[in-house]
Amino acid sequence: MKLWQKDKASLKEVETFTVGKDREMDMYLAAFDILGSLAHIAMLESVGLLTKDELTKLQKALKDIYEQVQQNEFRLQDDVEDIHSQVEILLTRQLGDIGKKIHSARSRNDQVLVDIKLFLRNELEELVKDILSLFDLLQIQSEKYRDYLLPGYTHLQLAMPSSFGLWFGAYGESLADDVLTIRAAYEIVNKNPLGSAAGYGSSFPINRKLTTTLLGFDDLNYNVVYAQMGRGKAERVVAQALSNVADTLSRLSMDACLYLNQNFGFISFPAELTTGSSIMPHKKNPDVFELIRSHCNRIKALPNEIMLMTTNLPSGYHRDLQLLKEHLFPAFSTLKECIGMAGLMLSNIEIRKDITADEQYKYIFSVEEVNKLVNTGIPFRDAYKKIGMDIESGNFSWNNHINHTHEGSIGNLCTAEIKKGMEKVVASFPFQKVNAALGKLTEN
Repeated sequence: MKLWQKDKASLKEVETFTVGKDREMDMYLAAFDILGSLAHIAMLESVGLLTKDELTKLQKALKDIYEQVQQNEFRLQDDVEDIHSQVEILLTRQLGDIGKKIHSARSRNDQVLVDIKLFLRNELEELVKDILSLFDLLQIQSEKYRDYLLPGYTHLQLAMPSSFGLWFGAYGESLADDVLTIRAAYEIVNKNPLGSAAGYGSSFPINRKLTTTLLGFDDLNYNVVYAQMGRGKAERVVAQALSNVADTLSRLSMDACLYLNQNFGFISFPAELTTGSSIMPHKKNPDVFELIRSHCNRIKALPNEIMLMTTNLPSGYHRDLQLLKEHLFPAFSTLKECIGMAGLMLSNIEIRKDITADEQYKYIFSVEEVNKLVNTGIPFRDAYKKIGMDIESGNFSWNNHINHTHEGSIGNLCTAEIKKGMEKVVASFPFQKVNAALGKLTEN
């Protein structure tokens, strides 16, 4: 059943191919489609395209459907094309011709645009909350293990002393920067495309600023052609923000896999957090981190997938854009699951103390010995040469006591400053304003 169908139906094969997974993806949008409709009908009444009585009846019916969605009781009928059609059909069954008026002054193009914007905005808020939980854990572990030294590597070769305080703290600060990129994506998403119709506006005297306020958007996508062109761009920018978080988790996971390896032996986990082998009884495999790494590497490919799927599209709507949903939408739940699993693992990590007391790591202290000579007045290059000659002749002497005091070093982690940076960017999100607007829209 299609709202646009006239006297002829599409060939079944064409219908199956063009619908694809869109019905499944539309279930992600169900609640947001209703929110968009609630704002739209309030606007229609304000410009005289609905009576007050019609608005009241439509609001009640839409809020009933919204409650069904919230209770996971809402379904698309087998013969209904999409979420927009399903909602309109339900309203028409209940309210007759009043239900048919809900689509006045809009197209499915701007309807799905606003649905996607609302969905992405909500998912980004949930993602930020999950990131904050992991960030807080990383900061706790950074302080807890600030005095646990480990070798630092460049080119995967022994380099200089590091610490688990630095290691945990580095990934915490990385997440803080990742949230900055989410903030930028959120700002692009948080603009209202509703009223652009099929991408060329409407002859009705609609009030786009009203729907902007009702839906808690910060502003409009003003130009109606750009509002439509923004589909694909918004998804790509969001995907890039997701890929930044994924990159942080992927690198952390690779570190964990290396450090758990017996040739490193820096960390361990309770047996119930690792997996075994069907043939090798000694194995404790880091499968969780391996899967996080793989899931996140796939998410890192997402911006490029979206870029290629929208390459060479002229302005206006094209069916290509439909496929973006099935690539982007599930990525949120995957990434949030990876964040949760990383948190589970890191909250149960066991770290070996006195790693660097092992003589195999003595050369990571070569720079410390150079610096000691420099502190006695020897020029750096001469000190470097002397320590290098001592190493080559087998006369290198060392100790693993270090005294790093500058900002961001082993002895001065700047945990509070990093936390302050994270709190600043999180506070800049207008979550409270958005949720208040949506709450008012759905209240009975």
